[in-house]
Order: sequence, then structure tokens, then C-alpha cells
Amino acid sequence: MLQSGMLFDLPNDDVLYDALLARSSDYEGQAFVCVKSTGIFCRLSCPARKPKRENTLFFDSIAACIDSGFRPCERCRPLEQAAEKEPLVKSLMELLDRQPDRRWTEQDLVERGFDPSTVRRAFKRALGVTFLDLARQRRMAEAARQLSTGASVIEAQIDAGYESPSGFRAAFAKLIGEAPARSQGHALLFADWIETPLGPMVAVADRTHLHLLEFHDRKALPAELESLKRKVRSAVVPGRTPPIEQIEAELKAYFEGRSGDFCTPLALDGSAFERQVWAKLIEIPLGETRSYGEIAREVATMEAVRAVARANGSNRIAIVVPCHRCIGADGSLTGYGGGIARKQWLLRHEGKMRPVGLFKAG
Repeated sequence: MLQSGMLFDLPNDDVLYDALLARSSDYEGQAFVCVKSTGIFCRLSCPARKPKRENTLFFDSIAACIDSGFRPCERCRPLEQAAEKEPLVKSLMELLDRQPDRRWTEQDLVERGFDPSTVRRAFKRALGVTFLDLARQRRMAEAARQLSTGASVIEAQIDAGYESPSGFRAAFAKLIGEAPARSQGHALLFADWIETPLGPMVAVADRTHLHLLEFHDRKALPAELESLKRKVRSAVVPGRTPPIEQIEAELKAYFEGRSGDFCTPLALDGSAFERQVWAKLIEIPLGETRSYGEIAREVATMEAVRAVARANGSNRIAIVVPCHRCIGADGSLTGYGGGIARKQWLLRHEGKMRPVGLFKAG
């Protein structure tokens, strides 16, 4: 899937991957490949050894690659191509390469004879990010990796080039969304994209459990991520863990109609009532639906029809916890966070799968 600010006239990922294998220059400046296994991003014409298909993500801009936590490749140097068009950007990139750990400020630019506003505009034109943001991204990405492996805050602070703990905490919180001291001692959450026929989904997991699975355009997604970070007292950084790999394989089988089984370990972070409702949702057989009233009766509280609807809405693990199988008493599809069109598609898809499931069960 082409991520972040999609250019709809670009070919699909299979075509782009073929271009990567051929080291084609046809998409120079239009598409970039991010390699999950190494954390770097490259031009499609990069001469480096080619990654496996499952380890690749394709983005339409350098800014999208950087924002997702990937570092520029040292062989094909994708930043240089864009910087060539802006002499100011090129000279500052060379300066940044010589001092990658420096905590750059606008005053540093002024002392070197640069106007900060001019620098900001030039970098935004060439790379889609500012010089200071690019420098900060380099330091923060490495700091996040250190913290995820148990490094102390002070070690990460020093390695990131910060002069004071408070400065480091502020920058970390701005980029990652959480103070590093609160991440320390807690398993970091990792997020990645999974392509589906209904559009990309965002998966968030720790090393053992899946915490979130949502369609990328769900309006509540930013609020859900913030709520999740508060509950687990940790941060979300780009990356993959075994639960994300597992759910991607299971979703592939599901969308291909081969299996409706999901065995990925789930972290169902909710109230006791919400977990009770979600458990009932998981019990709904593939190809069937239940009304909110029926779920309310099963959880032994006839007053809870609206509460069941709220619990459905607070479900952060779409498809696996199948809130799309909950419908109105009159058979109407009612609301769905991923959109009514997706809900209709999912129910039709599962209806086609049901006979296969019954045949196997018999």
C-alpha cells in the first residue's frame, strides 16, 4: 500500500516492488521503499541487496518515510537527490551529516549565517520536513530504539545529544507522544500498516499481544492511540512484532476466504462490562449476526442496549472482535467505526465463507 498522502496515479505495490528489483529509475522522486527489517528507506534504484517483499512499505514522499521512523540509506542517499535542487538544503545536509548527534537550534543556524525562516521554507520544499525536525528525528529514532531495549533515560539522553534531561523529555514527548521515563520499564508499543482489500489497517502491538487493529481512516483512531498510550503507560513507535506478523497472516487468510479463525493473542484493554460484551461478539459464528438487544440479554442486563452499543464503539480490535456482526433489531446495519460500506462488505464476505466453515466443521 502506498502510504501517507497517496498519489493515486502511481502503480500498486507489486509494480513498485518489481521496479525495486529492477533498480528502475522510473519513479525517482515519486516513490520510496522503506525496509522494515533494517529501518532504512531507499530510492527504488538503490544498488543495495533487495529486501523480501513482506519487509517493504512504499511511500510517496521523503517526509512520509521520515515521519514513520525510517532513516535514509547510506548507499543511495535519497535525501541528496532532493537536496540537489536546493543548494541551501545540500549545504546544511552536509553539515548535519558531519554532526548528526548535535542538538541543532535556530541560533546555530543564525551563527552560521543562515536565516531560519529561509532554511525552513527550503527544507519544506525539498524534503517536506524542516531542518530542525529532520535533526530531531534522527536523534529520537535512535533514542526510542535504545529505550525499547532497556537503556536508561540518561543513556538515551546523552546519546541523543541533549544537554539536559528536561530538554530530552520535552523533545521525546513531542515526537513520540510520551515522556521517556514513563516508557522505561514498560514494553514499547509498535505500530505498522497492513494492507487489506478494504484499505490499510493500523496494527499496534507489544512483543506478545495485539492492542489495536483499526482501519487507517477511522476518525476515532488518534484518540484511541492516545487512550491506549495512557492505559499502558508507554509509547507507540514504528515497527513490527510477532503479533503484528501473525495478525497480518490471519487477515490475509480471512480476506482470501480461506479462514475465519483468529488466534493472535489479544490485549483487551477495557472495563469489565466492555470485555464481557467483546467476549460475546467473539462468540458470534462466522456468517451470523446479533442485535444489540440480543447481546444485552446475553450479558443479563436488558437496560444495557445503549451500553452494548457504546462497548461496540469502544472496541479497538476491528474484525477480530467482530463488532460488525452486531446490527439493529430491525436488521439495519446501524453505525460502524470503519464505515457502513465496510460493514456491509464484511458481512457479505462472511456470508460467502459460512458454508465452507460448516462443511469443515461437519
